[in-house]
Amino acid sequence: MSHALPDWQPANPPPRQPLDGHYVRLEPLDPARHGDDLWLCLQGPDTDPALWDYLPYGPFERRSDFDAWLAGNAAGSDPLFFAVLERASGQVQGLLGYLNIVPAHGCIEIGHIAFGRAMQRTPRATEAVFLLAELAFALGNRRLEWKCNDLNARSKRAAERFGFSFEGLFRQHSVIKGHNRDTAWFSLLDHEWPARRQAFQRWLAMENFDEQGRQRRSLGDLRE
Repeated sequence: MSHALPDWQPANPPPRQPLDGHYVRLEPLDPARHGDDLWLCLQGPDTDPALWDYLPYGPFERRSDFDAWLAGNAAGSDPLFFAVLERASGQVQGLLGYLNIVPAHGCIEIGHIAFGRAMQRTPRATEAVFLLAELAFALGNRRLEWKCNDLNARSKRAAERFGFSFEGLFRQHSVIKGHNRDTAWFSLLDHEWPARRQAFQRWLAMENFDEQGRQRRSLGDLRE
């Protein structure tokens, strides 16, 4: 047997604690505190019409159903959901979390991403993913995963932009909302993270944005 890991220790499970960045704060999901903002940004009149297309749940016609969904998510530890707050305003603008948490193998996934329109394609969205990636490797994980429906072009572009490597396609992996799902698998490994981390930090730096908030250099450019 090759590739022995004589010093391997299982990773630590992610704690239910807030994570602070420059642009956002991630807080463990609390329906009582976060529910109103989440309903507005994920189900309100300005909601991205494609937001729920590739998620296995939603959209929700009734607030009571949405609240029950939030409560179920908040009660669990895998997935472990976080609300994303814009630090400047304190407004909740989205959700994401960890799932498929396997400390024994040092493997964890980022997913269940639902960002409101105001958060999409902003430094806040990138920083939210960065904060979870940073913690995942700090906890001792060897492998960070990203999976999505192969039809979900936006998610696949995001995975590649964040520096995940495409590993392959699980054909006829599941049935979601009455439709076949072929699942695209991506990963980021612990030995790759230091260089990816540096690129994230350089991209998120305030000096990388002009007066209109436009990036001066892309994340991909900084990674190269």
